[in-house]
Amino acid sequence: MALAAAGLVGVAVWRAQRLTTGRARVARLAGLRPSLGGIDGLDDREFESALRDLLARDGWTARQVGRQGDQAADVIGQHPWLGRIVVPAKHTKVGRKVGSQVMYQVKGTAGPVHGADIAMVVTNGSFTRDAKVWGDKHHMHWVGRDRLRVWAEHGVALHELLRLPVRNPRRRLGDRSRPRLLNSGQLSAAPGPCRMRR
Repeated sequence: MALAAAGLVGVAVWRAQRLTTGRARVARLAGLRPSLGGIDGLDDREFESALRDLLARDGWTARQVGRQGDQAADVIGQHPWLGRIVVPAKHTKVGRKVGSQVMYQVKGTAGPVHGADIAMVVTNGSFTRDAKVWGDKHHMHWVGRDRLRVWAEHGVALHELLRLPVRNPRRRLGDRSRPRLLNSGQLSAAPGPCRMRR
């Protein structure tokens, strides 16, 4: 009996610590505004972590998955109103450009392999003109140096930056009506992030 009581107390303490840690992380992320200079100084894995944290700041449940053989996904996020996002992170030397080849690869894996609703390539450098044109034509989002500054330093939410359509989770499967755009006030009133699909 005493062992069972001690076990229950241990579980209660563990849950309280986890809740406190979770609240502290949410509070820390709410004020997250990394500078572009600071982002330039990161290594590849740290850049992926920074993008994961920026997504979390904006209400996504996000995890870092980048590794050898990641099939063009470094960060995957889920949001109940925005869907699933796949983010390949391209940390470069300032002045380097990401080309169309990266866009082709991401487009080929984001939906079929990762089940993404949204594909977004992010770099602290820039994109070639062809990569941007191809991305726009094929509904691929691209965040280069200027957009990254607005998202990270200025704290503009990703859905506002990219004008992402909100998908209503209560919509019937047969309803083919176009998803509507909501402003940040409406989106922040939406339920919090949901758990990631496996």
